[in-house]
Amino acid sequence: MMKIISIAMLCFVCLQACARQTTNNEIPRDTSFNIISAYNKIKKDFPEARPANPDLPENVEAHYELVFTTLPETPFGERDLHVDLFHPKKEGKYPALIMVHGGGWRSGDKSLQVPMAKAIAGKGFVTVAVEYQLSLEAKYPAAVHNIKAAIRWMRANAEKYHIDPSRIAISGCSAGGQLASLVGLTNDVEKLEGKQGYPEYSSSVQAIIDIDGVINFLAPLSLNNERRPDSPDVEWLEGDFYTRPDRWKEASPIYWANEKSVPMLFLNSGFPRFTAGEHELMSMLDRWDIYNELHSFDVKVHPFWLFHPWFEPTVDYMVTFLHKVL
Repeated sequence: MMKIISIAMLCFVCLQACARQTTNNEIPRDTSFNIISAYNKIKKDFPEARPANPDLPENVEAHYELVFTTLPETPFGERDLHVDLFHPKKEGKYPALIMVHGGGWRSGDKSLQVPMAKAIAGKGFVTVAVEYQLSLEAKYPAAVHNIKAAIRWMRANAEKYHIDPSRIAISGCSAGGQLASLVGLTNDVEKLEGKQGYPEYSSSVQAIIDIDGVINFLAPLSLNNERRPDSPDVEWLEGDFYTRPDRWKEASPIYWANEKSVPMLFLNSGFPRFTAGEHELMSMLDRWDIYNELHSFDVKVHPFWLFHPWFEPTVDYMVTFLHKVL
Protein backbone atom coordinates (compact mmCIF):
# COMPACT_ATOMS: atom_id res chain seq x y z
CA MET A 1 0.00 0.00 0.00
CA MET A 2 2.78 2.42 0.95
CA LYS A 3 4.52 1.60 -2.32
CA ILE A 4 1.37 2.48 -4.28
CA ILE A 5 1.02 5.77 -2.40
CA SER A 6 4.67 6.63 -3.04
CA ILE A 7 4.27 6.00 -6.75
CA ALA A 8 1.11 8.09 -6.79
CA MET A 9 2.84 10.93 -5.00
CA LEU A 10 5.76 10.75 -7.44
CA CYS A 11 3.37 10.96 -10.39
CA PHE A 12 1.61 13.92 -8.77
CA VAL A 13 4.90 15.76 -8.27
CA CYS A 14 5.91 15.11 -11.87
CA LEU A 15 2.55 16.34 -13.14
CA GLN A 16 2.86 19.46 -11.01
CA ALA A 17 6.35 20.12 -12.36
CA CYS A 18 5.10 19.72 -15.93
CA ALA A 19 2.19 22.03 -15.19
CA ARG A 20 4.52 24.65 -13.76
CA GLN A 21 6.76 24.42 -16.82
CA THR A 22 3.79 24.83 -19.16
CA THR A 23 2.32 27.69 -17.13
CA ASN A 24 5.62 29.54 -16.90
CA ASN A 25 6.28 28.92 -20.59
CA GLU A 26 10.00 28.97 -19.85
CA ILE A 27 12.52 29.05 -22.66
CA PRO A 28 14.39 25.71 -22.72
CA ARG A 29 18.05 26.10 -21.83
CA ASP A 30 21.12 23.98 -22.49
CA THR A 31 23.79 25.07 -20.03
CA SER A 32 26.31 22.35 -20.93
CA PHE A 33 28.81 24.75 -22.53
CA ASN A 34 30.28 27.19 -20.05
CA ILE A 35 33.70 28.22 -18.82
CA ILE A 36 33.77 25.55 -16.09
CA SER A 37 32.78 22.66 -18.35
CA ALA A 38 35.29 23.80 -20.99
CA TYR A 39 38.06 24.09 -18.39
CA ASN A 40 37.33 20.64 -16.96
CA LYS A 41 37.79 19.12 -20.42
CA ILE A 42 41.25 20.58 -21.00
CA LYS A 43 42.89 21.00 -17.58
CA LYS A 44 44.41 17.50 -17.47
CA ASP A 45 46.15 17.81 -20.84
CA PHE A 46 46.89 21.52 -20.51
CA PRO A 47 47.76 22.22 -16.86
CA GLU A 48 49.01 25.68 -17.84
CA ALA A 49 45.51 26.72 -18.90
CA ARG A 50 43.61 29.19 -16.71
CA PRO A 51 40.20 30.79 -17.35
CA ALA A 52 40.55 34.40 -18.43
CA ASN A 53 38.53 36.97 -16.55
CA PRO A 54 40.25 40.36 -16.61
CA ASP A 55 39.06 43.25 -14.45
CA LEU A 56 37.15 46.03 -16.14
CA PRO A 57 39.80 48.53 -17.30
CA GLU A 58 39.70 51.85 -15.45
CA ASN A 59 39.14 53.72 -18.72
CA VAL A 60 36.07 51.65 -19.66
CA GLU A 61 32.40 52.05 -18.74
CA ALA A 62 30.16 48.96 -18.71
CA HIS A 63 26.44 48.61 -19.43
CA TYR A 64 24.88 45.21 -18.76
CA GLU A 65 21.60 43.70 -19.95
CA LEU A 66 20.61 46.44 -22.37
CA VAL A 67 17.52 45.44 -24.36
CA PHE A 68 18.16 45.80 -28.08
CA THR A 69 14.90 44.29 -29.32
CA THR A 70 11.66 42.84 -27.99
CA LEU A 71 10.06 39.99 -29.89
CA PRO A 72 6.34 40.43 -29.25
CA GLU A 73 5.12 36.96 -30.16
CA THR A 74 7.17 33.82 -29.62
CA PRO A 75 6.14 30.34 -28.38
CA PHE A 76 7.44 31.53 -25.01
CA GLY A 77 5.63 34.86 -24.93
CA GLU A 78 7.15 38.30 -25.27
CA ARG A 79 10.91 38.00 -25.48
CA ASP A 80 13.60 40.61 -24.75
CA LEU A 81 17.06 40.17 -26.22
CA HIS A 82 20.03 41.86 -24.56
CA VAL A 83 23.58 43.05 -25.03
CA ASP A 84 26.42 43.81 -22.63
CA LEU A 85 28.22 46.91 -23.90
CA PHE A 86 31.61 48.38 -23.01
CA HIS A 87 32.96 51.73 -24.19
CA PRO A 88 35.88 54.03 -23.38
CA LYS A 89 35.00 56.68 -20.80
CA LYS A 90 36.75 59.40 -22.76
CA GLU A 91 34.41 61.42 -24.97
CA GLY A 92 34.52 60.68 -28.66
CA LYS A 93 33.32 58.18 -31.25
CA TYR A 94 35.03 54.84 -31.45
CA PRO A 95 35.03 51.87 -33.82
CA ALA A 96 32.74 49.11 -32.53
CA LEU A 97 32.84 45.33 -32.41
CA ILE A 98 29.76 43.14 -31.93
CA MET A 99 30.77 39.79 -30.46
CA VAL A 100 28.94 36.47 -30.91
CA HIS A 101 29.40 33.57 -28.48
CA GLY A 102 29.72 29.90 -29.35
CA GLY A 103 28.09 26.73 -28.05
CA GLY A 104 26.93 24.76 -31.08
CA TRP A 105 24.00 27.13 -31.75
CA ARG A 106 22.38 25.44 -28.73
CA SER A 107 24.32 26.32 -25.58
CA GLY A 108 26.50 29.13 -24.22
CA ASP A 109 25.58 32.76 -23.59
CA LYS A 110 26.93 36.26 -24.12
CA SER A 111 28.89 36.23 -20.85
CA LEU A 112 31.46 34.03 -22.62
CA GLN A 113 32.43 37.04 -24.73
CA VAL A 114 32.69 39.50 -21.83
CA PRO A 115 36.37 38.85 -20.92
CA MET A 116 37.48 39.67 -24.48
CA ALA A 117 34.96 42.50 -24.71
CA LYS A 118 36.42 44.19 -21.63
CA ALA A 119 40.00 43.76 -22.82
CA ILE A 120 39.31 45.08 -26.34
CA ALA A 121 37.27 48.02 -25.04
CA GLY A 122 40.30 49.00 -22.95
CA LYS A 123 42.23 49.41 -26.20
CA GLY A 124 39.89 52.00 -27.68
CA PHE A 125 36.83 50.21 -29.02
CA VAL A 126 33.16 49.90 -28.18
CA THR A 127 32.46 46.20 -27.68
CA VAL A 128 29.04 44.59 -27.64
CA ALA A 129 28.45 41.00 -26.44
CA VAL A 130 25.15 39.95 -27.98
CA GLU A 131 22.42 37.53 -26.91
CA TYR A 132 20.67 35.53 -29.63
CA GLN A 133 18.04 32.81 -29.80
CA LEU A 134 19.55 29.33 -29.53
CA SER A 135 18.26 26.25 -31.31
CA LEU A 136 16.10 24.94 -28.45
CA GLU A 137 14.18 28.20 -28.70
CA ALA A 138 14.27 29.05 -32.40
CA LYS A 139 15.89 27.48 -35.46
CA TYR A 140 17.89 29.05 -38.27
CA PRO A 141 17.72 31.87 -39.37
CA ALA A 142 16.42 33.40 -36.10
CA ALA A 143 19.94 33.95 -34.71
CA VAL A 144 20.97 35.77 -37.89
CA HIS A 145 17.93 38.05 -37.61
CA ASN A 146 18.74 38.73 -33.94
CA ILE A 147 22.34 39.72 -34.60
CA LYS A 148 21.49 41.95 -37.56
CA ALA A 149 18.86 43.64 -35.37
CA ALA A 150 21.53 44.26 -32.72
CA ILE A 151 23.77 45.94 -35.31
CA ARG A 152 20.91 48.21 -36.37
CA TRP A 153 20.31 49.02 -32.69
CA MET A 154 23.98 49.94 -32.34
CA ARG A 155 23.67 52.45 -35.15
CA ALA A 156 20.39 53.81 -33.78
CA ASN A 157 22.12 54.38 -30.41
CA ALA A 158 25.53 55.33 -31.74
CA GLU A 159 25.55 58.79 -30.17
CA LYS A 160 24.58 57.49 -26.73
CA TYR A 161 27.25 54.79 -26.61
CA HIS A 162 30.13 56.58 -28.42
CA ILE A 163 29.92 54.39 -31.54
CA ASP A 164 31.21 55.48 -34.91
CA PRO A 165 28.44 54.00 -37.10
CA SER A 166 30.70 53.91 -40.15
CA ARG A 167 33.14 51.55 -38.38
CA ILE A 168 31.40 48.45 -37.04
CA ALA A 169 32.99 44.99 -37.16
CA ILE A 170 31.70 41.59 -36.06
CA SER A 171 33.51 38.71 -34.36
CA GLY A 172 32.42 35.28 -33.27
CA CYS A 173 33.79 32.10 -31.72
CA SER A 174 33.00 28.56 -32.93
CA ALA A 175 29.28 28.55 -33.81
CA GLY A 176 29.49 32.28 -33.18
CA GLY A 177 32.27 32.47 -35.76
CA GLN A 178 30.03 30.84 -38.34
CA LEU A 179 27.28 33.32 -37.45
CA ALA A 180 29.65 36.29 -37.55
CA SER A 181 30.89 35.26 -41.00
CA LEU A 182 27.36 34.68 -42.27
CA VAL A 183 26.11 38.01 -40.93
CA GLY A 184 29.16 39.85 -42.27
CA LEU A 185 29.10 38.26 -45.71
CA THR A 186 25.38 38.97 -46.17
CA ASN A 187 25.60 42.75 -45.96
CA ASP A 188 22.53 44.21 -47.70
CA VAL A 189 20.92 40.79 -48.28
CA GLU A 190 17.25 41.51 -47.62
CA LYS A 191 16.35 37.84 -47.21
CA LEU A 192 18.31 37.56 -43.97
CA GLU A 193 17.52 40.95 -42.40
CA GLY A 194 14.49 39.93 -40.38
CA LYS A 195 11.97 42.39 -38.95
CA GLN A 196 13.17 43.03 -35.42
CA GLY A 197 13.45 46.78 -35.23
CA TYR A 198 15.20 49.89 -36.58
CA PRO A 199 14.63 49.12 -40.29
CA GLU A 200 15.84 52.61 -41.21
CA TYR A 201 19.37 51.68 -40.11
CA SER A 202 21.86 49.40 -41.85
CA SER A 203 23.03 46.07 -40.43
CA SER A 204 26.17 46.06 -42.58
CA VAL A 205 29.58 45.54 -41.02
CA GLN A 206 32.97 46.71 -42.22
CA ALA A 207 35.09 43.74 -41.06
CA ILE A 208 34.73 40.14 -39.84
CA ILE A 209 36.70 38.08 -37.30
CA ASP A 210 36.01 34.33 -37.38
CA ILE A 211 37.50 32.37 -34.48
CA ASP A 212 37.30 28.62 -35.19
CA GLY A 213 33.95 28.90 -36.96
CA VAL A 214 32.92 26.82 -39.97
CA ILE A 215 32.81 28.62 -43.32
CA ASN A 216 31.26 25.90 -45.48
CA PHE A 217 28.96 23.20 -44.09
CA LEU A 218 29.29 21.42 -47.44
CA ALA A 219 33.10 21.18 -47.38
CA PRO A 220 34.46 17.64 -46.88
CA LEU A 221 35.96 18.48 -43.48
CA SER A 222 32.45 19.37 -42.31
CA LEU A 223 30.15 17.17 -44.36
CA ASN A 224 32.09 13.96 -43.71
CA ASN A 225 31.70 14.23 -39.93
CA GLU A 226 29.44 11.56 -38.48
CA ARG A 227 26.19 13.11 -37.27
CA ARG A 228 23.16 12.07 -35.23
CA PRO A 229 19.64 13.50 -35.44
CA ASP A 230 20.43 15.65 -32.38
CA SER A 231 23.83 16.88 -33.61
CA PRO A 232 24.05 20.65 -33.10
CA ASP A 233 24.06 21.68 -36.75
CA VAL A 234 21.38 19.14 -37.71
CA GLU A 235 19.16 20.40 -34.91
CA TRP A 236 19.73 24.07 -35.74
CA LEU A 237 19.16 23.62 -39.48
CA GLU A 238 16.18 21.27 -38.91
CA GLY A 239 17.59 18.32 -40.76
CA ASP A 240 20.81 16.88 -42.15
CA PHE A 241 22.33 17.81 -45.50
CA TYR A 242 20.40 15.11 -47.34
CA THR A 243 17.02 16.33 -46.10
CA ARG A 244 17.77 20.09 -46.04
CA PRO A 245 20.51 20.82 -48.60
CA ASP A 246 18.97 24.25 -49.16
CA ARG A 247 19.54 25.29 -45.57
CA TRP A 248 23.01 23.78 -45.33
CA LYS A 249 24.10 25.82 -48.33
CA GLU A 250 22.28 29.02 -47.34
CA ALA A 251 23.82 28.93 -43.83
CA SER A 252 27.34 28.45 -45.25
CA PRO A 253 29.02 31.87 -45.29
CA ILE A 254 31.26 31.08 -48.27
CA TYR A 255 28.36 31.06 -50.74
CA TRP A 256 27.60 34.71 -49.96
CA ALA A 257 31.12 36.02 -50.55
CA ASN A 258 31.60 38.40 -53.48
CA GLU A 259 33.75 41.24 -54.80
CA LYS A 260 32.19 43.63 -52.27
CA SER A 261 32.93 41.50 -49.21
CA VAL A 262 34.78 43.03 -46.28
CA PRO A 263 38.21 42.24 -44.74
CA MET A 264 38.40 39.09 -42.65
CA LEU A 265 40.60 37.73 -39.88
CA PHE A 266 40.67 34.00 -39.15
CA LEU A 267 41.95 32.62 -35.82
CA ASN A 268 42.20 28.84 -35.61
CA SER A 269 42.77 26.09 -33.06
CA GLY A 270 44.51 22.81 -33.87
CA PHE A 271 41.22 21.25 -35.05
CA PRO A 272 40.85 21.82 -38.83
CA ARG A 273 37.23 20.60 -38.94
CA PHE A 274 36.04 23.73 -37.12
CA THR A 275 37.19 25.95 -39.98
CA ALA A 276 35.99 23.89 -42.94
CA GLY A 277 35.98 26.01 -46.12
CA GLU A 278 38.29 28.67 -44.71
CA HIS A 279 41.16 28.31 -47.18
CA GLU A 280 38.80 28.30 -50.15
CA LEU A 281 37.25 31.54 -48.92
CA MET A 282 40.66 33.11 -48.37
CA SER A 283 41.58 32.25 -51.96
CA MET A 284 38.42 33.95 -53.16
CA LEU A 285 39.17 37.07 -51.09
CA ASP A 286 42.72 37.12 -52.47
CA ARG A 287 41.36 36.95 -56.01
CA TRP A 288 39.16 39.96 -55.30
CA ASP A 289 42.02 41.80 -53.55
CA ILE A 290 40.13 41.89 -50.23
CA TYR A 291 42.39 41.99 -47.19
CA ASN A 292 42.47 38.83 -45.07
CA GLU A 293 44.81 37.18 -42.61
CA LEU A 294 45.08 33.91 -40.72
CA HIS A 295 46.72 33.03 -37.41
CA SER A 296 46.72 29.51 -36.01
CA PHE A 297 47.17 28.33 -32.43
CA ASP A 298 48.77 24.92 -32.80
CA VAL A 299 46.99 23.50 -29.78
CA LYS A 300 44.20 20.94 -29.44
CA VAL A 301 41.95 23.29 -27.48
CA HIS A 302 38.88 24.38 -29.39
CA PRO A 303 37.76 27.24 -27.07
CA PHE A 304 41.33 28.55 -26.67
CA TRP A 305 40.14 32.17 -26.54
CA LEU A 306 38.60 31.55 -23.11
CA PHE A 307 41.89 30.66 -21.43
CA HIS A 308 45.36 31.87 -20.62
CA PRO A 309 47.95 31.56 -22.17
CA TRP A 310 46.01 32.01 -25.45
CA PHE A 311 43.69 34.81 -24.34
CA GLU A 312 46.14 37.71 -24.66
CA PRO A 313 47.49 36.81 -28.12
CA THR A 314 43.92 36.33 -29.34
CA VAL A 315 43.01 39.84 -28.16
CA ASP A 316 46.22 41.24 -29.67
CA TYR A 317 45.54 39.69 -33.07
CA MET A 318 42.00 41.05 -33.03
CA VAL A 319 42.98 44.57 -32.00
CA THR A 320 45.83 44.77 -34.52
CA PHE A 321 43.49 43.64 -37.31
CA LEU A 322 40.75 46.08 -36.31
CA HIS A 323 43.18 49.02 -36.20
CA LYS A 324 44.45 48.01 -39.63
CA VAL A 325 41.09 47.69 -41.41
CA LEU A 326 38.90 50.20 -39.53
